[in-house]
Amino acid sequence: LRLDLGCGKNPREGFIGVDSRNFGQPVTADLRKKWPWADNSVAEVHCSHFVEHLTAAERVHFVNELYRILVPEGKAKIVAPHWNSPRAFGDLTHQWPPVSEWWFLYVNKGWREVNAPHSDYNPEVNFEVAYAPILRADIAQRNQEYQMYAYANYKDAAQDLDSTWTKK
Repeated sequence: LRLDLGCGKNPREGFIGVDSRNFGQPVTADLRKKWPWADNSVAEVHCSHFVEHLTAAERVHFVNELYRILVPEGKAKIVAPHWNSPRAFGDLTHQWPPVSEWWFLYVNKGWREVNAPHSDYNPEVNFEVAYAPILRADIAQRNQEYQMYAYANYKDAAQDLDSTWTKK
């Protein structure tokens, strides 16, 4: 089972489209509530430009449900505007806080046990997250050294964060 969460009008090919509004996709569901899939039943998730529309508490719920439905070693590709990009702030339906690389630490059980034992994530949630910034076109065409410098020092160098979450 492969799901495209928050697919809007354009579900990803080979995935079952899911959105809270009916755009003609196969599943209409409010992902801020309990998800309609069984535990350990989904092999892969795609989610592009959806999580930034959730409040912080709703993102915690999203992560808890994602962990519940993914099979062990299941993967989720999540793309969201980078916190330091105008894209994060331009759409007034985006919620605070914007998506940051630090979020990826909090979904790792070992890191959370040491650094954030107070969190509201299900204690079993354990993802390994690999991510890369999607850089502005004018920066992406430059050499890697410049790209890394720009990413670290220029406010809008990264447009999006492209992350792959693996359930452990």
